[in-house]
Amino acid sequence: MDGDWDGLRAEVRATLDDLVGSGRETGVQVAAYLHGVPIVEEQAGLADASTGRPLTADTPIHAVSTGKGLTSTVAHVLAEQGHLDLDRPIAEVWPEFARHGKDRITLRHALTHTAGLPALPADITPQDFTDWDRMCALLADTVPRWAPGERLAYHAWTFGWLVGEVLRRVTGRPVSRLLAEEVAGPLGVTGELFLAVPAADLSRLARLEDAGLTATMTWAAANLPHFDEVAPPAVRPDATIGSRPDVLRADVPAVGTLTARAAARMYAALLGPVDGVRLISPARLAQVSAVAVRAPEWVFGQELSFGLGYAVDDDGAFGTAGSGGSLAFAYPRLGLTVAAVRNRLGAGDGDPMEQLRVLIRDRVAAETDR
Repeated sequence: MDGDWDGLRAEVRATLDDLVGSGRETGVQVAAYLHGVPIVEEQAGLADASTGRPLTADTPIHAVSTGKGLTSTVAHVLAEQGHLDLDRPIAEVWPEFARHGKDRITLRHALTHTAGLPALPADITPQDFTDWDRMCALLADTVPRWAPGERLAYHAWTFGWLVGEVLRRVTGRPVSRLLAEEVAGPLGVTGELFLAVPAADLSRLARLEDAGLTATMTWAAANLPHFDEVAPPAVRPDATIGSRPDVLRADVPAVGTLTARAAARMYAALLGPVDGVRLISPARLAQVSAVAVRAPEWVFGQELSFGLGYAVDDDGAFGTAGSGGSLAFAYPRLGLTVAAVRNRLGAGDGDPMEQLRVLIRDRVAAETDR
C-alpha cells in the first residue's frame, strides 16, 4: 500500500477499534482503492462472537443489497464483451417472459428498477428462493404493475432473477459462475466475492447478528404501504434469511456475500486497471455511472437516482448499499473506491459504515484538491 496514506489508515483503524471496543460493532471490515491501488484495508472484531473466531480481511460477510452491485457488474462485463444489448427486449432471450404484455421490458428497465415488477406473492418463502426455475417462472407469469419505464420502484428481490436469468439465457451459465469466471477470477478474489456461496465456504462466513434491523423492517411494514409487497414477511432481508445455509448456497442475486477488500477491488477495476485487469471501457463506465432515472420511488417515497444497476449519489459516486449496514461505492472523479461491511446488522444507529465512507472520501478529496 502507498505509505502516503498511513495517517488515513491509522484514523480508520482507530475508528474501528472504538466501534468494536465500545460494543457498538462485533466485526467490521473497511477497504479503499485509489487509482487501482489499495490504500486502506482494515478490520477489527469477531467473525463469530459465540466462538471467538476473529474477523480477518478474507472473511466473507453476507451484505444484502450490496450484492446487487456484483450482479450489475457481471451484466456490464458481458455487455462490454458484446454478449448483451441493454435495450434488447428481455423476451427475445427469455420467451416465456413476454406473457401479460411484458414483451417491451428491457434489461435497461431491470437495471434501473423501472421494469414494473417489484412485488412478490405474500406467501413467498425462503425455500422458494432456493429454486431458481420456480422464481423465474413466477416472474414470467407476473402481471406488471405499470408500463416499463413509467415508474421507479425498488425491485428489492426481483432485480436478481430479472437480471440473472437474462445473463443465464445469453451465456448458458448461472450468474454465480459468471461472477466467479468473469470478475472474481481475473481479479484474484474468487474466495471473497459470492452470489451463491459454495458449500465448502459456508464455515468461513461471518455470523450475522441482529442489532435493530428486524425492528426497523417491522416498522417499515407497518408504515410504508408497499414495503410488504417487495419484501413479504417471510423473506425480509435481515439476519435471519441471511444466515440460512440453503439461501446462502442458492443464486439469489439481489444480495451477495463478500469482503470489503474484494468489493473495493471490483469497483476499482470498473474505474481503471487493477494489476492489469480492467472490467469495462471508459466509455461504458461513463454510461453505467451516470444518472439514468431520478424520480420519487414507490416503496420508500423518497426521490432516488439510479444508474445502470447502481445507485448514484449527488457527489458523483455510484454503487450499492445493503440493509443493516454494508456498502461499496466508486468515485470516478477521484479514482477512489470504498467498501465497508459489518456482521452486526443495525438500523437507526447513525450508520457508522456510511460515516467511514465519508471519512475516506473527504480525506482523499482534500489531498486531490491540494
